[in-house]
Order: sequence, then C-alpha cells, then structure tokens
Amino acid sequence: MPENILDAVPDDLGSEVFEEIVRSPGVRIERIVSKGHASPDVGWYDQDENEWVLVVQGRASLTFEEGSTCPLSAGDYVNIPAHTRHKVDWTDPDEITVWLAVFYK
Repeated sequence: MPENILDAVPDDLGSEVFEEIVRSPGVRIERIVSKGHASPDVGWYDQDENEWVLVVQGRASLTFEEGSTCPLSAGDYVNIPAHTRHKVDWTDPDEITVWLAVFYK
C-alpha cells in the first residue's frame, strides 16, 4: 500500500521530528518535520555520509561553514557531500516544513 510523506504529521512540534522511512546497508531515508526549528548556535552537522535533502513542503535555510547559504522552498533540493559542515539556520515558524533526507555512502 502506498504511503504519503505529508500524512500523519505530528501535532506536537516542540522539537523537530526525525522518522526513519528506509534503511539498508548503503542508504538511509528520513522524513524530518520542522516548524520554526534551527540547529543549535554552537556546532555543525559533520556527517560520515553524503546527504541529499529535499524540502517537500515549507521553507528553510542552510548555512555552510565556508560561508555560503542555501535558501530552500518546496521542491528545492541540495546534495551535501560527507563532512561538509553545515547547519539549519531557519525553518518557517508559521508553516510546517517537511524534509526528505537521503543519506548514502
């Protein structure tokens, strides 16, 4: 049976919600649900895996340690190579942002 990435969005979004959809030896796929969330002020995501991320609904902005920013709206995606330090600057505080993140080796 098909499922819909926009179904069953949690009511409580006091913190970001990370839900694993698929896991195999080389790939992990997550749905992330945000509303006004951002990365902590200190520190960066620095992952051993590559990450391809798509904003399915909503808006967000990423910042990379080297100084560039990447605003994202519904339908926008970005590929982040492993060990590219980055953080989520902002997600829309007025609208739920749904991400699809694909982590791969």
